[in-house]
Amino acid sequence: MPKLLKKFEGLLKYSLAAVLIAVPLYPKFPFIRIPGTYVSVRLEDFLLLALTVIFATIFFKELPKLLKNRLEFSVGVFIFVGLVSLISGIFLTQTVPPLLGTLNWLRRIEYFVPFVMGLLYFKRYGGEDLEFFLKVIMAVILVAFIYGLGQKYLTWPVIITQNEEYAKGVALRWIPGSHINSTFAGHYDLATFLVFFLPFAISQLFLLKGFWTKLALSGVVGAGLWLLANAVSRISIVSYLLAAVVTLLLIKKYKAIFMVLLVSLIFFILSGTLLSRYRQIISVIFAAEESSFPQRINQTNISKQTISVFEDRSMSIRLNVEWPRALRAFAKNPVLGTGYTSITLATDNDFLRLLGEVGLLGFLAFTFVLINLGSLIRRILAKLGSLPAVEQGFIAAYTGGLMGVLLNSLFIDIFEASKFAIVFWLITGMFVALVRKHIYAENN
Repeated sequence: MPKLLKKFEGLLKYSLAAVLIAVPLYPKFPFIRIPGTYVSVRLEDFLLLALTVIFATIFFKELPKLLKNRLEFSVGVFIFVGLVSLISGIFLTQTVPPLLGTLNWLRRIEYFVPFVMGLLYFKRYGGEDLEFFLKVIMAVILVAFIYGLGQKYLTWPVIITQNEEYAKGVALRWIPGSHINSTFAGHYDLATFLVFFLPFAISQLFLLKGFWTKLALSGVVGAGLWLLANAVSRISIVSYLLAAVVTLLLIKKYKAIFMVLLVSLIFFILSGTLLSRYRQIISVIFAAEESSFPQRINQTNISKQTISVFEDRSMSIRLNVEWPRALRAFAKNPVLGTGYTSITLATDNDFLRLLGEVGLLGFLAFTFVLINLGSLIRRILAKLGSLPAVEQGFIAAYTGGLMGVLLNSLFIDIFEASKFAIVFWLITGMFVALVRKHIYAENN
């Protein structure tokens, strides 16, 4: 019997590792196309389906107990509200195509399935495998870096899903001045992945000992910074710096903050494309200031003058198109929103998207998920210094990374991006189980 249990443990362990590897690194080639949308059924969907069956079979006795916890209950409430919103969108406001709306609701469930997997695995087997999973994450960053280099210098294919034509799996090529996407579906997905996971490498770099360990982690950090700089996401740079600083503050590596900021800024300064995008912001600000001063205009020459319009295209789309569209959907049905898919592919603000698609009830339900998660973080941070180094770094990095991701979510629909959302909720499940182990041990 012990040998059989050991085999099951190994199966589950490497199954979770397969999710951490396949989801970020396997390009988003469509397997089954869904007419009328960019969304496709992909091979990782079948991987998650198979693992769902395996985990449900092994942990079937523990599944009913999950909803007794406030965090899991709030996740269940969020999924239920999404279902009610979907029904409302189909029959009441008639803003959702039934098939597409249902598939998008099921996709939200799919994002939370890895959360349950990570939670159940770490609850049963503890945190013995934490170091193994961290190594998998570091390896993923390195492979993504190698592929990003190949895209930039060796014309390796770029597979993205930023419009309907590209989402068919069309192989593109990187051109000078464009974003590096690596194996991700877009540069925002890649950048947010790094905002969340780079702090894990940074925390372990300053907590673990050994020359080769530190050298390997330094390589991972450098690879991640190169990717982040070449992804050219301005908000993600700010989010990463916030995440890194919070992480180092929590593990009390105060002197390391200056070093990390300096090295990071060097990487970012060396990215000419990134600097040009920040200069664009400055140009828009100064142009706006200059235009606020009254100027005398020669009426005789007014027809000959060319008026220059200064704008930041990304923010202009958000302010003039995407955010107002979400608010209009919210106004149409403040309680339940207008349903999944009703406000098109992007809103570039996860919280406005929540209000528009699932209304105030869905917004509050997701907020309660974050509040319950924050409650666990608050309780474990009080005893962070007494934990083993690897666990210290993991918990601190998760906290810092979560803050960075939440900042990013004000400008990106990141919780709807499958390559990020699936691995984020998987790591969150591991984090929750690990934290509860220490909290419950303290109370016993």
